[in-house]
Amino acid sequence: MGASYRDQADASPVSAEQVIAEARKAFFVMFGGLALVWVLQLVNYADHYALSRDYGVRSGDVGTLPDILVAPLLHWSWAHIESNSGPLFVFGFLAAYRGVARFLGLSLLVGVTSGLAVWFFERGDVDTVGASGLIFGYFSYVVVRGLFDRHLIDTLIGVVMAASFAYLLTVAVPGTPGVSWLGHLGGLIGGLAGAWVFRDRRSRADTGAGSRQGPGPTTPGNVQVRSDHPRADLHKELGDLGLL
Repeated sequence: MGASYRDQADASPVSAEQVIAEARKAFFVMFGGLALVWVLQLVNYADHYALSRDYGVRSGDVGTLPDILVAPLLHWSWAHIESNSGPLFVFGFLAAYRGVARFLGLSLLVGVTSGLAVWFFERGDVDTVGASGLIFGYFSYVVVRGLFDRHLIDTLIGVVMAASFAYLLTVAVPGTPGVSWLGHLGGLIGGLAGAWVFRDRRSRADTGAGSRQGPGPTTPGNVQVRSDHPRADLHKELGDLGLL
């Protein structure tokens, strides 16, 4: 009998080259996504921000519910998109470099939680747009992902990001004028949930058992390397650190 796709995916080797390939894909995905956001801004600006008015999320308006997936791509001004572009690219890349497919699922989850937070709880007749919810979702995901996946390098990245950008949390609390703190809070919650939903479910116990099978030693993450390979020790050390 053939193995299932999931079994094959879990058993497939994960090499440093594959990690680099995923990081390269993540870079182009974020570059393309950011380019799309800027193209939409040009169209939006040329039409006096009609797209933001037509596709913004409005609290309690059932007709705007589908717009929670579009609103993160739109902005209200050049200053708005400029302030979002840098963090969106950095946090998005860090969230995507372990796997683009997982990142797309995360983006959908964060977009929904951020948009629903605005739709349910925002007050007033306001059209809410902007990538801030995604940024906060990617931020919280990057901060805690390493704890769920038990990857040392991701844990260290999370610590650095948390220490460097903790000030972002100040605009996820009530009282910040002109800012949809509810969208930010919804994004944060979505990122935390995403870190658990999209966690690496391969346990260390399973991969440790796998290391006792086959002709040569394997590193955690099911990376099998022959014992006579000149870099066998390096692969094992990287695997033990959670880098592979």
